[in-house]
Amino acid sequence: MARRKVHVYDEKGIKESMGLTGRRIIAHTVLIFLSLLCLFWFYMLFINCTRTNAEISTGFSWLPGTNFIKNWTNLKNGSIDIFTGLRNSAFIAIASAAFCVYFSTLTAFAIHAYNFPGKNAIYTFILMVMMIPTQVTSLGFVKLCRDMDLESSFLPIILPSIAAPVTFFYLKQYMDSSLSLSLIEAARIDGSSEFRTFNKIVLPLMKPAIAVQAIFTFVSSWNNYYVPSLLLTKEEKKTLPILIAQLRASDWQTFDMGKVYMCIAFSIFPVIIVYLLLSKFIVAGVALGGVKE
Repeated sequence: MARRKVHVYDEKGIKESMGLTGRRIIAHTVLIFLSLLCLFWFYMLFINCTRTNAEISTGFSWLPGTNFIKNWTNLKNGSIDIFTGLRNSAFIAIASAAFCVYFSTLTAFAIHAYNFPGKNAIYTFILMVMMIPTQVTSLGFVKLCRDMDLESSFLPIILPSIAAPVTFFYLKQYMDSSLSLSLIEAARIDGSSEFRTFNKIVLPLMKPAIAVQAIFTFVSSWNNYYVPSLLLTKEEKKTLPILIAQLRASDWQTFDMGKVYMCIAFSIFPVIIVYLLLSKFIVAGVALGGVKE
């Protein structure tokens, strides 16, 4: 006689599975809502890029207009040189991000890998500097730049990014959890110099953290308006945030909100491209951390 298969149902296991499924549904619903909320502002920006100044003043519309090409033509042939602003913003943002992540990683490596007198005091001092807002020191910094004849120069905007306490703190915390000192000792035993160890071993291992901080530094420098507006007075040196502010400050006869939205959209696209290029390192770092013992 054939034996009948007896299915045993675990009531507790079924309830746990249903509870887990319910939590996943709630989590996915919340994440989808937050994603749509974040993307809504980009959609609104795109819609307003296609509308005239009169249409924008009437209120928000879900449907795009027909003024996209005209807004772009007015912006390109207007009183500001957006391509020069793009070049200036890209140079400052890329240089600031490169200097910031490299020297912050180097500083974090020195604090992490070496024992020397005053190490804890230096670490505490760097964290104290992190608490000082930029606005407190900006007036003295601008006066110093003018005394050194560095007004309308990119140097006083790029070089301070070398000293970035927030970036240093993040990279130091990442090193504490991911960079083993035994690996550094093994490299020293093999005859590797300190800079070679840093450039060939430490930097590749820090790629995920460096990619995250490079994105943050790039976006922060790209959107920086306060300090560049105080220093960059020549038209050929101005960045995109300054040019956007100039468009918004136009007199009522030449003011065109469609052109302003077009300029904002023009300034956002490079940030999206940088994120897409560096996001693979972030995903790789999360995957690597997921299988770490």
